[in-house]
Order: sequence, then structure tokens, then C-alpha cells
Amino acid sequence: MKTRNFPWIFLPVLGAALLMAPAPARAQDQGQIIEEIVARVNDRIITLSDYNKALAAIPQQVQQDCQSNPPGCTPEQLQSRTDDERKNLLRNMIDQQLLIERAKDMGIDVETDLVKRLDQIRKQDNFPNMDAFQKAVEQSGLAWEDYKSQMRDQLLQQKVINQEVGGKIDIGNEEVRKYYEAHKSEFVRPEEVDLSEIFLKTDGKTPDQVTAIKKKADELYTRLQNGEDFSALAKEYSEGPAKDDGGELGEYQRGQLAKPLEDAVFKLDKGGVTNVIQTQTGFILLKVNQHYDAGLQPLDKVENDITNRLYAQKMEPALREYLQQLREESYIRVRAGYTDSAAVAGGSVIEEVAATPDTPEQKKHKGHLPFHKSDNE
Repeated sequence: MKTRNFPWIFLPVLGAALLMAPAPARAQDQGQIIEEIVARVNDRIITLSDYNKALAAIPQQVQQDCQSNPPGCTPEQLQSRTDDERKNLLRNMIDQQLLIERAKDMGIDVETDLVKRLDQIRKQDNFPNMDAFQKAVEQSGLAWEDYKSQMRDQLLQQKVINQEVGGKIDIGNEEVRKYYEAHKSEFVRPEEVDLSEIFLKTDGKTPDQVTAIKKKADELYTRLQNGEDFSALAKEYSEGPAKDDGGELGEYQRGQLAKPLEDAVFKLDKGGVTNVIQTQTGFILLKVNQHYDAGLQPLDKVENDITNRLYAQKMEPALREYLQQLREESYIRVRAGYTDSAAVAGGSVIEEVAATPDTPEQKKHKGHLPFHKSDNE
């Protein structure tokens, strides 16, 4: 049996616009509440300001999500996804808070993960130190502590979903085989390679700096030849957009890569790593995760792909069921005029704006690609 954890899989379920949505305030915060409360989730509130900020972010977030998942979205698909996000916005915001409270109930601590994640972003965006990163965040109009709080909340949600939902999804070998037999036409492919990268940028560097970067790339190649894990090194050293995924880039057919890169990777078998290759923007090491010959692919070459598909199919309903359970154990009130599309039957409606702490009886649970063809041609 296969048990899979994919921390990214929950994001479409919770809603694209919530990745960096403002964190709702706690209902018992001191001071006068001067704006409308849209919903209360146990001892936290979602204000109209929270809601409107998330609502305004939806079009851009959906557009970015489409662009990051080739071949992207048609205008009709883009509009449909935007409409769905808007319809389910309050549901998603409530789900977000339920998961955060569940993480706290479980005693989950993500402070070490938070430090690592912040440092990863700092390196990826080429800030020399954390002070420079913090200054850039604040210049964008977001308080540094709020930025860290939002990221902390995302990590808490991911941990809960991995442990409580993803870690309990089992996919058996027989299930994979049956899917393969029923969908063989989907696995007839031209010759392709599945690639991962370690990319070191040289844009704007002096000749001496480029020489130092080349030396660093050579050292990484030596470490790979000595058996170190490609994914781990990519997460630590790569400066490409896929670094957080261990450098995973996806699949490429002949003709989709610049000729020097194509010649290097298509002669390698599964697990092979290229020598250091210089592009117009940096130095790159490519690993062939899988090399597909033209025609129907054998089961062993597409097993991981099938497992991922089955996992994704099971994840959304499993997560919705889990979130429904959390709702039933929680105290949720939604203001009249706003729709929670996953509301439990008989849910309460907020009748006044003033926020007061819940009593124990009220609350049940406290709950880049640097190598398109033009790059070297």
C-alpha cells in the first residue's frame, strides 16, 4: 500500500486567494470593534475588511495559478474558476481558521519550518540577508509580523492536512494496475524526459562572481556524483523557481528544450545527471527522473503518475469530509447576507456586530525555466 503526503494538494480546495489572505482577528481582542463582522469561528472573527481583501485578490491569484500549471486556462476556464472562488470564499476562509485551530489543539509547532521557509524565500528572491528581506516586505505595505503570521498559518494548515488527511490515504498496487489497464491510451507518449534542475543565476554578476558560481556548480556536481540527494541539494542551493519542489520541472519532449540541453538529457537514462551546463542566465545541472521511450509506457514508468492522480482524486473529498467534521465540532456563526457554502445544517446567524468572548457552553471545540529554446539559440 502507498501512503502519500503532498502539502500542496490542499491549496485548490481551500481557495487560491487565501494563500496570503489576512489573518482574521481573535474575537476577544481588546479595543472596540469598529467594522462589520462577517463570521465567527470559535474565538476568532472574520471581518468585512478580511473578506474584501481576499475577494479582491481572487482574479490575480487564479491567473497566477493558471499560469503555473501549463497549458494554462482558456478565458472561459479562467472566468469559471474565478466565479467558483468567489462563491466559496467565505467557506474557504472558515476552513482556514478551523485548520489553524486544529493545529494548535494538536500541539503542532512550525517555528523551525517557518525560519527555514523564510530563508528559502530570501535566497530565492536574492536578498543578501533577512533584514533586507524584511525591509522589502514592509515597503510593500505589509507589516513583517503579519507576513510571518500568514506564513505560519499556512504551515500549520499543511501539517494538519498531511497528518490528518493525506497520511491516511492509501493507494494499493492493484488499484494502480486497474487504473493503468483502463486508461492505457493516456500513457501513449512521444519520447519524453522528466527533469529536475539545480540552477545558479549569473545575471548581473561580474566575471569574478561568475567564476565563483561556476566553481560552486562544479562542487555540487561532485557531491551528486558522490551520492548526495539531488532534491535535497536543489532545495538548499538552487535559485530556480522550482527549488521548493526539489527542482522538479516536469516533462519535456524533443524540440522543447534548447539544443545543448536536449542533447545532454535525451542521451541519459533514468537517474542520470548532466555535467554543469552554462546558459545565458546561469549554470544548470539537470537530472533525468524518468526517460520515456515513444509509445505505450510500461506500468513501472507511469506508476508514480497514476498514484499522484489517484491521490488527487481522493484528497478533495477526504479533506471536505474532514473539514465538515471540524465544523460539526466547532462554534461557527455567519452574518446574514453572507453565504458559507459548506455550512452545517442549522448553523447560527450573527445578529449583532459587537464581539464578545464565547462561553464554554457555546463553544464545542477550541479549536526560469532558464532553458526555453530561445535561451541558447
